[in-house]
Amino acid sequence: MKALQVDHVGIEVSDLGRAERFYTELLGFEVFLRLPDQLLLQCGPQRVALFENRSRRPAGRDQLHDPRGKAHHAFLVSEDDLWASKKLFETQQVPFHAPIDWGDHHCLYFLDPDGNLLELVHAPVSAPTTHPPPHPASPPSRGRGEKR
Repeated sequence: MKALQVDHVGIEVSDLGRAERFYTELLGFEVFLRLPDQLLLQCGPQRVALFENRSRRPAGRDQLHDPRGKAHHAFLVSEDDLWASKKLFETQQVPFHAPIDWGDHHCLYFLDPDGNLLELVHAPVSAPTTHPPPHPASPPSRGRGEKR
């Protein structure tokens, strides 16, 4: 057997309405299918399923200290959107890590309202998106309410 491509990834959330607003209004996803306890969103040719679990407790912000190598979902964005996201996340009080320069691409890790670790990636068309060996982390950005 050989899988042909990723059809969708699933993300567990505690409040489906809040998650829908976050993923559609902040990240620009579109609703593809709505069910009572789940939502299938379209992001380019890929889909993201949000599964509601009201007993889910939000993950902590500590995963932003050094997010590299931790389980996450990454979304490709334009260079302009990558840099604009920093200001947007500050304004919307979305916890995020300072942008990381991997040499062949830049990325910005952030958390959704349930603490799911997500990543925005900008890679020039000619550059592969393979990660080089780890290097010292950039310090996490402190949004409003975060203490150093």
